[in-house]
Amino acid sequence: MPFINVKTNASISEKKAEAIKSALGLSITAIPGKSEGWLMVCLEDNKKLYFRGTDEPSAMVEVSLYGNASDNALSTLTSHITGILTDNLGISSDRIYVSYMSTQNWGWNGSNF
Repeated sequence: MPFINVKTNASISEKKAEAIKSALGLSITAIPGKSEGWLMVCLEDNKKLYFRGTDEPSAMVEVSLYGNASDNALSTLTSHITGILTDNLGISSDRIYVSYMSTQNWGWNGSNF
């Protein structure tokens, strides 16, 4: 049950949104047991986002996970996410933050897992 929320000051066309969503769906498999079948993605573009004092293209990516993942899996996913945003939106990798939150409590379909 992963959720990936991408906030960026770049514009995301429908074509790019589809490409990013699909690429994130493949990338989430870097975490054992996770798949696109349970992945929810939110793409928030054109945000007032400043990094290092400028509004040059940048992104803040928040990844929420049900359960835990190894440091190696998270590092791999960070690399994939950074590459996806660099390739699709032209955001320099040094202007992308990725944060992770793991929880043992996740609700779906009216109850918790």
